Amino acid sequence: MTSHHTTWLVLNTASGSHDDERQAELLHGLEQAGHAPARIVDCSQDDLPGVEELDGAGVALLVVHGGDGTINSAIDKVQGWRGKVLPLPGGTANLLCRDLFDETEIGDILGHLGGGRLSTVRRTCVRGDGWIALAEVLAGPGAAWADVREDMRDGNIADVVKGTIDAASASTTGPMVVLENPAVGREEGYSGLRMVPEAAGMVVDGYGAAELGDYLKQAVAIIGRDFRNGPHDELGLHPTVVCRMTEEAPIALMVDGERRDGGLREQFSLAELAVDLFCLKDG
Repeated sequence: MTSHHTTWLVLNTASGSHDDERQAELLHGLEQAGHAPARIVDCSQDDLPGVEELDGAGVALLVVHGGDGTINSAIDKVQGWRGKVLPLPGGTANLLCRDLFDETEIGDILGHLGGGRLSTVRRTCVRGDGWIALAEVLAGPGAAWADVREDMRDGNIADVVKGTIDAASASTTGPMVVLENPAVGREEGYSGLRMVPEAAGMVVDGYGAAELGDYLKQAVAIIGRDFRNGPHDELGLHPTVVCRMTEEAPIALMVDGERRDGGLREQFSLAELAVDLFCLKDG
């Protein structure tokens, strides 16, 4: 007979922040919380589980340890599932986990889980064409900086140098992205339009070419995606927006820190995430 209280753990052993000691601490914490994983899914080698597979194995809790990109992929795969997902920070920015747990350490999060001191929430997300963003999406040439971050993670120094030059050029001198509908913001466009899902709508901010280009020349800003703290225009709260480039060119996207190629026009809409996530009770 299949148990309906089973826990599975998703992690990424290829991540630069992963090591055996951290995995051992994670497994110990889950065991102490009463949720020792029946299976460990290494997403660098195995396919991420979907709803049918989880239901067939009687899984009630899916724990995902990784960066924003890994967590995004795992959660997107289980939308519509009746179980619960516990995201745990294992990347650089950890934007979703910070929203859910503030700066709480993994060991303390698992302690709260074992003590029944966590709640669940149905968050909003940004929905695009075949993808979702749980924390943020950056549209425009500034998204090229995600490629530089990937080279940094892989240790490709030559590619980092070249990518930095290319990204700085694209962010400041190439075609820009404009907010077409609603028609707000600078007519000349922006190097990046950032959309963040909140309960009442998407917060939309515009980052000008000069401001974003100067700010992202700092390596720490590239690694930590700290462009969001730089100078920007507040463009309001919207349920849906449509963006286009100032020239006939596809829109580069950075979705939860991961690069994607968009179309000539892209629509971004606020949507409810169709799965329960654990969070702090007072969060």
